[in-house]
Amino acid sequence: MHRTFLFIAMPKGVKSLISGIPNQKTYLTMSDVQLTAYNVKTKEKGVPVMDAVITKTAKGAYMVQGHDGKGNKLTTLVNEEKAMAAIKAGIAKQGW
Repeated sequence: MHRTFLFIAMPKGVKSLISGIPNQKTYLTMSDVQLTAYNVKTKEKGVPVMDAVITKTAKGAYMVQGHDGKGNKLTTLVNEEKAMAAIKAGIAKQGW
């Protein structure tokens, strides 16, 4: 008997392991996935990225670009799971 595991990058408090159930779909909402970045100008950590656009770099990494709502641009790198989850949840646009 084979078991399949699906890992999705989610914030603390949200169950992140779904196992053993075939054909189960996971529906992500905007509250399940949050894109944050470090603001270099104000030196703040964990600033939410607004109007996020996710692009792929030449080496295959996923880059999130947006702003903090106060006119400061934000950019951060994320893994593939978090990038796809953010696009599916509707909090980021696909830029490629």
